[in-house]
Amino acid sequence: MILIGSVLGIVVYGLLVYYWPLLLLQITAFVAVAAILAILGWIGYTMATTPPPEPITDVPETTAEKAA
Repeated sequence: MILIGSVLGIVVYGLLVYYWPLLLLQITAFVAVAAILAILGWIGYTMATTPPPEPITDVPETTAEKAA
């Protein structure tokens, strides 16, 4: 089903490029830029709202430190 849908999508997109090239390319470029900016916005929001990790206060001694 995915293969058939992909092939049909390519054919439909090709026909649309043939009949309405400027409009379709403008829409495609807008969607691509909007998707990239939405992903960047999501990353920025996630970075801004994620609390910092708790500091590590108690580090257990390693074997080398015990031997010294």
